[in-house]
Amino acid sequence: MKFKERLLQGKLIKRYKRFFVDIKYKNKTITAHCPNSGSMMGLIDIGNTVFFSKSDNPKRKLKYTLQIIKSNKKLVGINTHLTNKIILDSLNKKKIKSLDKFNNIKPEVKFSDKTRFDFLISNNKKECFLEVKNVTLSRQNRVAEFPDSITSRGTKHLNELIRAKKMGYESCLLFLIQRDDCKYIKIAEDIDKSYKKAFDLALNSGVKILCYDCKLNDEEIRINNQIYYGK
Repeated sequence: MKFKERLLQGKLIKRYKRFFVDIKYKNKTITAHCPNSGSMMGLIDIGNTVFFSKSDNPKRKLKYTLQIIKSNKKLVGINTHLTNKIILDSLNKKKIKSLDKFNNIKPEVKFSDKTRFDFLISNNKKECFLEVKNVTLSRQNRVAEFPDSITSRGTKHLNELIRAKKMGYESCLLFLIQRDDCKYIKIAEDIDKSYKKAFDLALNSGVKILCYDCKLNDEEIRINNQIYYGK
């Protein structure tokens, strides 16, 4: 997935009220939207290089949007709004091998009165609900972790994937790591024990777990290698 324009570069001053960041850019301080509701643990150190986009929409209150943070010499994509766009592009281009048998792709499909899954993918034999989670956290060398904060919504999605599996659908949870320095992923049980419990139940119930990392620069983010789950 390519950005519409090459991103601008600055230095992080601070993140606050969750969805705002101040950035030093050309000797000025600008405020940008931070499209990530997680803690962004390990990424928001003062002085980190950041990459951000500029919108020409005159109706937007904040014309800038944070996209990438450089932490420990590694680029990390933080925009959770891009996650499904990257996966949709990858599904259309058959980049996810274990899902390439599904030719019909429907985004944002209602499963129950309280739940929508990111995708319903199907062929003439099977239907599969696919939920996607964005991953940025890495506290150990070469290990990605999810979640980076308590996620009751994520736990609900796991329970609903289990229910879909019991109803005869295929169910799949896909972690998209917006960085390329991790070989494994694990669940951050110390951050959210309830999520780990629901994840283990989903795994034992036959919910498919997939994980891919990304290659990224100031022009594009694209799916890269399959990463494996390690307890």
